[in-house]
Amino acid sequence: MSVGTVAIVVTDDNAPTLWDVYEVGLACVVFGVEYPDLADPWYEMRLCGTRPDLPRASRGFVLNPEHGLEGLHGANTILVPSVPETVLHGTEPLDPLLVKELQAAADSGARIAALCNGAFVLAEAGLLDGRRATAHWSYTAELARRYPKVEVDDSVLYIDEGQILTSAGAAAGLDLCLYLVRQDLGAHVANQLARRLCVPAHRTGGQAQFVTRHVPATDDDSIAPVLEWATHHLDRPLTVAELARRAGMSQRTFFRRLHEATGTTPLQWLLSQRLAHAQALLETTALSVEQVGERCGLGSGANLRRHFTAHVGIAPTDYRRAFTA
Repeated sequence: MSVGTVAIVVTDDNAPTLWDVYEVGLACVVFGVEYPDLADPWYEMRLCGTRPDLPRASRGFVLNPEHGLEGLHGANTILVPSVPETVLHGTEPLDPLLVKELQAAADSGARIAALCNGAFVLAEAGLLDGRRATAHWSYTAELARRYPKVEVDDSVLYIDEGQILTSAGAAAGLDLCLYLVRQDLGAHVANQLARRLCVPAHRTGGQAQFVTRHVPATDDDSIAPVLEWATHHLDRPLTVAELARRAGMSQRTFFRRLHEATGTTPLQWLLSQRLAHAQALLETTALSVEQVGERCGLGSGANLRRHFTAHVGIAPTDYRRAFTA
């Protein structure tokens, strides 16, 4: 018994690059490691290769899928990491069997998500036609040129189009994996897993993909401490002025640095943190909607219902019912 079966596709039939290893690895850490203290049962994971008989090694790394593409059959979720550079540059074709298998999986109702330029595989299968999609910003122009039916957005971390999801590169792939856990098991489990992995608990898909924040010269230059403080005081009527004062900056400087670091505005960042806290409270407590609204800093149940429904897509009471069953 498991939460569901997650099949991860290994698309490179030759030696994998370090990026291939990274993307497959982060998905395996989320879905392939059991976390009995967070949720029991966890996911069943399958690593599926287009040609699992071939040895794969790069800089000492080996990817050895235990399944061929038949491992996609019956999977609840399919993850497609990056494709080889030879496919992106058009010097080699994409495996036609993989395209057919993904089309069949979509027809059967499987949830299919692309990490980084894995979006090219979904586009080739026609799964992104008429949908919004993203990829690493350095590949989005080529994605839009090659697949004009796809509405490409190069400014976001990930996009949820229901059955089909896409994400930008590197860390955004982990954001998407945690988002899938959040959908399946709720905010509390996803937040605890993020804490285990030492990454931000929740970055909304609409945050900017490319941010200009440079590595600070000293720790004092970081706004992280004041943001950490804010997450522990969400029940307070926090203002940009107060956060800027605690950071020892002018409001204009604080606004600029937070936007550079997160790709969003202070008010948008605060709202996303308040809603994430509301999700956890709805899952783990018996507090009323009014009390949850007060605890997460949205003031009232009516205000919570309005923002929660608009951003999460479901009313707070329905959300609680789904994740406390």
